[in-house]
Amino acid sequence: MDGVTVINHPLVQHKLTIMRKKETSTAGFRRLLREISTLLCYEVTRDLELTHETIDTPLTTIDAPVLEGKKLVFASILRAGNGLLEGMLELVPSARVCHIGVYRDHDTLEAVEYYFKAPESLAERLTIVVDPMLATGNSSIAAVEKLKERGAVNLRFLCLLAAPEGIRNFQAAHPDVPIYTASIDSHLNEKGYIVPGLGDAGDRMYGTK
Repeated sequence: MDGVTVINHPLVQHKLTIMRKKETSTAGFRRLLREISTLLCYEVTRDLELTHETIDTPLTTIDAPVLEGKKLVFASILRAGNGLLEGMLELVPSARVCHIGVYRDHDTLEAVEYYFKAPESLAERLTIVVDPMLATGNSSIAAVEKLKERGAVNLRFLCLLAAPEGIRNFQAAHPDVPIYTASIDSHLNEKGYIVPGLGDAGDRMYGTK
């Protein structure tokens, strides 16, 4: 699909398969999510712009590459987004963090906002929005809308799994925001869950029902 990057690195796909298994424990699921999020973060930041600064090595002075511009922002859609956030911060510990509280009403499938806290100067930063699942797309659409209202203009969306329905809905609302995912699954069931999927990511990560 245009505007969608599927991260098909063998380690990503292997870890995703283990996460899909219903017998994978809460501890195992949580560990794998942290590991896979680091790999996903590596791919979603692959084309960051670089500049150079003069440094002294033990042997000489050189112009060496460093990231250009203000620190990245990782925007986590609560609560499941925090599972991706942990691994990404291990790779980019200097990143700023935004938390967006949006949940899906299980009856209407619409997004309901309850919390928003973001760093300053969003307009000057790349903001990577993270949520394990892009199902109906309603929560992700609402989260990106809130970020744009606060000034964010350079956004990317990163998820573990995406459904074709969610991709279509998200791209219709935010055609300027590229999507990065480890898998495009088959479809949504009547309850709005991704099939084959891996169940509810938040429940599996935190051991709740």
